[in-house]
Amino acid sequence: MKKYCLDLTVRSVEHLSDKHVLLRLTDDAPLPAMKPGQFVEIRVDRSPETFLRRPISVNFVDTEANELWLLVAAVGHGTRALALLKAGDRLNCIFPLGNSFTPARSSSERLLLVGGGVGVAPLLFFGKQLKDMGCEPTFLLGARIASDLLELDYFKMYGRVFVTTEDGSAGEKGFVTNHSILGLEQFDRIATCGPLPMMQAVARFAVKVGVDCEASLENMMACGLGACLCCVEKTTEGNVCVCQHGPVFNIKKLLWQI
Repeated sequence: MKKYCLDLTVRSVEHLSDKHVLLRLTDDAPLPAMKPGQFVEIRVDRSPETFLRRPISVNFVDTEANELWLLVAAVGHGTRALALLKAGDRLNCIFPLGNSFTPARSSSERLLLVGGGVGVAPLLFFGKQLKDMGCEPTFLLGARIASDLLELDYFKMYGRVFVTTEDGSAGEKGFVTNHSILGLEQFDRIATCGPLPMMQAVARFAVKVGVDCEASLENMMACGLGACLCCVEKTTEGNVCVCQHGPVFNIKKLLWQI
């Protein structure tokens, strides 16, 4: 897909928790086409400590409103600067970057989308794509505490939603791979994004039950174009840049010890 470098306008900034914000970006012209799983490289202009762009997953694309949504966890200098943005500010963005999740093969395919923390971000747009194709995806979303569960109302618009929290403050207590739904229902395919230990646990479950699984990796990406080599991942096809060959990989290609 063609890549663009655009100065997008911040239409709104919604604080979802004490460390998570939802940025809605727009442009005077129609936004470029994007696919679920792709990401954006953002130049952070108001953080002297931040020299490199920050990769942020495409959370959602509202074509009617001409909006690109980005879900940001304010955990470092760069992302904290993004959380301080106001409506009307401008962001220089390179996008769409990377590959995407595999679309539904048929309307009857049963897909399980598993996310943890801010890693749930790309699954919302993927869920909408699946819903538009006639599928009803099942979302399994995990967080440390209830306040870290993000965008639940939006997820419920596109499929069934099950949640876990480590402290039991919402949904079932424990990790996503401990949720009872995994023992009660069968799925044709799994897609996951979140912390590496969570994705590896999901991959182990997928291998155990013989289900195809894709994982969206969150390796550190500085350039997003394969030039800096800081996001290299070992695969069955050799060392590859996640920003170029991913971020979505079939787990069969990853050399994880699962």
